Amino acid sequence: MDETVAAPTRRTAPDGVTELPTVGSLAELADLVERHGSLFVRWSRSPAEDMEEARSVDHLTGVPLPGLSANPLRIESWWEDRSVRLWVARRLYDYCHLRQERDGDVRPWALRGREAARGPDNEPLLCDVEPVCWIDLEVLHEAEEEVARQRRPWGPMSRQA
Repeated sequence: MDETVAAPTRRTAPDGVTELPTVGSLAELADLVERHGSLFVRWSRSPAEDMEEARSVDHLTGVPLPGLSANPLRIESWWEDRSVRLWVARRLYDYCHLRQERDGDVRPWALRGREAARGPDNEPLLCDVEPVCWIDLEVLHEAEEEVARQRRPWGPMSRQA
């Protein structure tokens, strides 16, 4: 995959601080992932805030983790030649519950980084983080619609017992 990432054209600072390009569609995010396979998505209030601490905390135990938790957007080989759009939709959909659980106080953003360890949910913990772009909330709606078109009922990772 090409190691360059073409910057999306729109700019915004949803956190009032971090000026980054904003990906405005699922197709645009899928294209970014196709061109740069080592991107991750993080759900938080702000890249600027995250960069100050540069580490996450295990919410269950309070233990500081050796990096920022994120989820890979990289396409796995077993996905073969299936739709990149569906892959990216699935990766976003899996954690969309975080926005509701945290009263809408978090947003998704894409980043690059070096994997330092794995967190308690087996998620990558990243160091040397470089924010790439915000992911517009409209992309989440597109991801939900894409997932809804699938045959099997899916739910986000946080499922009610």
